[in-house]
Amino acid sequence: MAKRRAYPWAGAFPILAAPHPPLNPWVESPPDATDTMTDPADLTPKPTPEPKQALFEQLAIIARALGSGARLELLDFLAQGERSVEDLARVAGLSVANTSKHLQQLKAAGLAQARRDGKHVRYGLADDRVLDAVAALRVLAETRSRAVEELLASYLKERDALEPVPARVLLERVRDGLATVIDVRPAEEYAQGHVAGALNVPLDRLEARLSDLPREREIVAYCRGPWCVLSFEAVARLRAAGFSARRLEDGLPEWRQAGRPMAEGDAAQTRSDPGDRE
Repeated sequence: MAKRRAYPWAGAFPILAAPHPPLNPWVESPPDATDTMTDPADLTPKPTPEPKQALFEQLAIIARALGSGARLELLDFLAQGERSVEDLARVAGLSVANTSKHLQQLKAAGLAQARRDGKHVRYGLADDRVLDAVAALRVLAETRSRAVEELLASYLKERDALEPVPARVLLERVRDGLATVIDVRPAEEYAQGHVAGALNVPLDRLEARLSDLPREREIVAYCRGPWCVLSFEAVARLRAAGFSARRLEDGLPEWRQAGRPMAEGDAAQTRSDPGDRE
């Protein structure tokens, strides 16, 4: 192979020493891979969004955070009280990683708040007004969605077609000694807050606790909210065992939000009846 001829003056003109012919200096050289071409349109000043448009965009951020069944269910759990990411993943049937991502989205939208507790991060609702937003969605779905109407009829109402007991009526019946209230949520949720005077009878222990319940009174069961299946199932089992039983119209979050009598801890027998405090 022939050797490239060396030119003694090539060092003075480096471009001539290149192994390939130089580009035509009058033709634009190809851009470097790191170069970015600016679209002339990007140089045109963009109009500042109108305040109304900007507000609707912020509203859309919250709407997108609510636009997930998994995140709505997590809010339902958070409405019962503060919980760790791992605990929420367990009750929701999600991976810890997915649960954490959903919770971060809720926090970014201002719907949830978090705090570190040792090695764990615990989440809670940012504000009780989050409950108002979810309740508005639920009412809208019940009145405008045929699919929701059919699901309620087949999933919940077939278990209990009787009208639930409104909170005001329950207070009167407990005050008159005509009703006993049971909380059928898990013990850890009950301990964080419950209807004052309510007995904790988790659904999976209901049959074992039947002997603790008075047969001469009506049993009123409640759980996490209007769509919580635990109270529906509890009432069906109680009636099958010969008890007079009905559901509370709402769940614990709605009771607490209305400022009705609450208690905390696991010793239900030391708490007063709800009728004694309102």
